[in-house]
Amino acid sequence: MLAFGSRLSALRAPAGMTSDATGSAHDTGAVFGYVLPPMLHINDLTYRIEGRVIFDKASAGIPAGHKVGFVGRNGSGKTTLLRLIAGELQPDDGGINVPRATRIGWVTQEAPGGPESLLEVVLSADKERARLLAEAETAHDPGRIADIHERLGDIGAHAAPSRAARILAGLGFDEAAQQRPCSEFSGGWRMRVALAAMLFTEPELLLLDEPTNYLDLEGALWLEDYLADYPHTVLIVSHDRELLNRAVGSILHLAQGKLTLYTGGYDRFEEARREKQRLDLKLKKKQDDERRHIEAFITRFKAKASKASQAQSRVKALARMQPIAEQIAERVAPFVIPNPAKAFASPLIRLEGVSVGYVPDSPVLQGLDLRLDADDRVGLLGANGNGKSTFARLMAGRMEPTDGRRYASQKIEVGYFAQHQMEELPAGRTPYQHMVDLMPEGTEAQRRARLGVLGFSIGKADTKAENLSGGEKARLLLALATFHGAHLLILDEPTNHLDVDAREALVRALNDYEGAVILITHDRHLIDACADRLWIVRGGTVRTYDGDMDQYRAECLAERGTDPDAPRAKARPNGAARQTAQDARRQAAEWRTALAPLRKNVTKAEAAVELLAKRIAAIDRDLADGGLYGRDPARAQSLARERGGLIRARQDAETAWLAASEAYEQAEARAKATT
Repeated sequence: MLAFGSRLSALRAPAGMTSDATGSAHDTGAVFGYVLPPMLHINDLTYRIEGRVIFDKASAGIPAGHKVGFVGRNGSGKTTLLRLIAGELQPDDGGINVPRATRIGWVTQEAPGGPESLLEVVLSADKERARLLAEAETAHDPGRIADIHERLGDIGAHAAPSRAARILAGLGFDEAAQQRPCSEFSGGWRMRVALAAMLFTEPELLLLDEPTNYLDLEGALWLEDYLADYPHTVLIVSHDRELLNRAVGSILHLAQGKLTLYTGGYDRFEEARREKQRLDLKLKKKQDDERRHIEAFITRFKAKASKASQAQSRVKALARMQPIAEQIAERVAPFVIPNPAKAFASPLIRLEGVSVGYVPDSPVLQGLDLRLDADDRVGLLGANGNGKSTFARLMAGRMEPTDGRRYASQKIEVGYFAQHQMEELPAGRTPYQHMVDLMPEGTEAQRRARLGVLGFSIGKADTKAENLSGGEKARLLLALATFHGAHLLILDEPTNHLDVDAREALVRALNDYEGAVILITHDRHLIDACADRLWIVRGGTVRTYDGDMDQYRAECLAERGTDPDAPRAKARPNGAARQTAQDARRQAAEWRTALAPLRKNVTKAEAAVELLAKRIAAIDRDLADGGLYGRDPARAQSLARERGGLIRARQDAETAWLAASEAYEQAEARAKATT
C-alpha cells in the first residue's frame, strides 16, 4: 500500500549544492534566497537498466520544506529515481543522501483491500500512535502511563480521527464511505485510500508518483491545495500542468540522464528551458565558428617552419576546447484526429426530458434537457460516482433512454475513448494488425505510413499491445476511436498516461478538430485550453454550469471542507459532531443491509468476468505453442474460434459488471439522500 520509514544514511555530500538552469553547481541559497542544508542530495548518480544509462553522473539538491515537481519524458526514469530515493534500488555509482532519521513516504502500486474501514486503514498508518494507544491499554506503571499520554498529546493523537476524516473527505469519501470496508471499493478508489494514509502520516520527505491519475478533477483540485500547504518536503512526479504551477515552487527536470533544478512553477520552467536552449545554440554556433577558424589555421600553417609553434599551440587549444552539447530535440509525435467526412447541421444531439439508468424505475440521471451543437467543446464536471460515465454512454448511443427522447442522426459517428479500454486491447495484437483491420484495401506501405504519422515507428508498429507503454496504448486507442472521422469525440481521462509535451500535442489536435468534443478529465489545463462550455453532473441530473473553472475550484474546496482563501482548520470535533458521526455509521450499516442484493449482483458479475479471463488466458497459452498448428490444425482453429466467442462474452460480462457496479453506487447515493 505505502512505503514508509527512516533513511539512516549520513549527509556526506557538500551542503547547499544543487544544479541550476545552466547546469552548473552553486550554493542553494543563491536559488532560494536563503541557505538551507538539502533535505535530499543526489550526488553524481549513475544507474543503468539492462545496459541503458538512465542517470549519468546526475546531481541535484532539494532544501528542506520545498515542494518540487519532477518532470521528464515518459520512460526517462522518473519513477526509477523515486525507487532509488526510497531505497528499493541501489545506484551503480554516486549516492542519494538525506539527513539521519528522515521519514520517507511514498505510495506503492499495492492498494489496501482488507476488511478494515477506510478510516481504520488511514489511522493505522501512524504506527507510533497505534503502538502508544495499545500500550496505554495495558500499562500499569504510573510514570510510563504519564509518558505515553504526554507523547500522545505531542503528536495530536486525539485529533487524528478528525484529521484522517478530512483527508479522506478531500479525496472524495463521504462519512458513510469512510466507515465501509476497504475491500468493497475498486482498485482506483483503494489507491486513493493509500494516498490518504500517506498524507496522514506527514513524512518529512513525501514522494508522489502521478497521484492525480487515481483522482477525479475535484480530488485533484483538493490535492493541489493540500500540497501547497504541506509542512514538509515534497517531490512529486506529475504531468498535470496546473498542479505543477500551483502546488510546487521548483521543477526538477530529467533529460539525457541529467538533473536540472529550475525555480518557479511549470510555466516559468518552460520559459527558462527555452531561454537556456537559445543561449546554448548561440554559444555553440560561436564555438563552432572558432573551431573552424583554428582548424583552418592549423591546416594552412602546420607545414611552415616559421608558423610551426603557433600551429602547435592552436592544436593544444583545440584539444582543450570542451564541445557544447548539441541540443537534441525530443520530438513529440502529433495526434492526428480526422475531421468528419460530412458535417451535420446543429444540433448534433438533443435530449428532451431524458432519464437513463440500469434498473427499471430507478434512473441514474433524469430530467435531461440538453443540446449539443456540431462544434461544441464541453467540459463535463462532477465527482466520480455521480453518473458521468452513464451520461457519456447515453451521448455515445451505447445506452437508450428509459424515459424521454434522444434525437440524433443514425449516421452520426461517435469516437469514444475511456481508460478502461486500455486493458481490453487484445493481447498479442500489434498496431499494424489493427491498421490492417481499418485499412483492408490499403498496401503495407500505406498502413505503415499512417502509423508513422500517428507516432508508431516500424519497431513500435509491430510491438504487441502488452509490450506498449501506457502512452503508446493511449495513442493507439485514440487512433482507433477517431479513424473514421467522428462527428463527436467523447474522451474519458485521455491524458492519464501522457507526459506534458504529449498533452500539449493533444490540445493542439483537439483545437484543430472540427467536430464536437465532450471531455471528462482531471486535467484542468486540458479543460481550460479546449472547452468552451461546462456541464455539471450533480444531484441526479446534468445541467449547464454558468461559472468558470476558478469558481468551480472554490466550490469544490468549500464542499470538501477546505477554504481556498484560508488555512485548513484542524480543530477537534465537539460532542455534537461525534454524535453525528455515530448516527452516520449506524445509517451506513442499515444501507449496506438494504443494498445487499445489488452488491451481490456486482460480485457475481465480477466473478463471471474473472472466469472468462482465465479461460481466455488458458487458450492463449495453448495457441502460443507454435507446434500446435502443425500437430493438430483442427484443434488450433477450434481454439481460435472459441477465443473469439469468449472475447465477445467477456465484453458483454464487463458491460454487465459496469452496469451492476454503477447501479449499486447510485442506489446507495439515493438511499443516503432519502434517509
